[in-house]
Amino acid sequence: MNPVLRWFHQLGSPPAFDRFARRWAPWGFGLGLATMAVGLYGALFVVPADYQQGDSFRILYIHVPSAWMSLAVFAVMALYAAIAMIWRIKLCEILAMACAPIGAAFTVITLATGSIWGRPMWGTWWDWDPRLTTELILLFLYLGVIGLYGAIEDRRTAARAAGLLAIVGVVLLPVIRYSVDWWDSLHQGQTIRVFGESSIDPSMLWPLLWMVVGTKFWFAGSLLARARADNLRREAGKDWVRALVSAPAGRGG
Repeated sequence: MNPVLRWFHQLGSPPAFDRFARRWAPWGFGLGLATMAVGLYGALFVVPADYQQGDSFRILYIHVPSAWMSLAVFAVMALYAAIAMIWRIKLCEILAMACAPIGAAFTVITLATGSIWGRPMWGTWWDWDPRLTTELILLFLYLGVIGLYGAIEDRRTAARAAGLLAIVGVVLLPVIRYSVDWWDSLHQGQTIRVFGESSIDPSMLWPLLWMVVGTKFWFAGSLLARARADNLRREAGKDWVRALVSAPAGRGG
């Protein structure tokens, strides 16, 4: 067997995944915090004020990365759910369900910062704009996945039912992405591109790139931590979990 495939196969073992997540989740959190700290410092203290929006534009350094993550996490969740349904891989069920609260949090941050930014720009906290409305629907989908997973007692049945909702809901992502192009919208079109030319001044772009990378690291750490907790709950009572709980502090690996 290919070494990479063998590694992924071994990672599907609950004890092996627990060791992996316990080791790497703190790195995700640490790198995420450090990277976002650099981005926020640049956003608040280095880049100049926008010539039209003044300092209020600085909220984009939180709003834009969170908006991108709200879509990316849903896509990852649907991908894990599809793999779990096709190949019946329990770890992918766990990872898919671990994505939902994280993605919901990014979506809430997106909607909140969008409303705060919209108040001085549009003169209102909320407008039933296509981009805002579809992002709100995305939040409801996340909450639906979380609620469905919690409503069914059998964990594997719950994960499959909630995963199916995630797979169906993925059709919303391109609607959100292209809503400003398809319909008249108060929301501005895409001006920032990680790959390709952006209309934002380069002096204002670099903190955003740090924030984008930082949110990816933070997501990785959060995903591993949440998946590990769910994995331990499912495996409660197994010998390896009892051995882990009874091991002295610092010797759980």
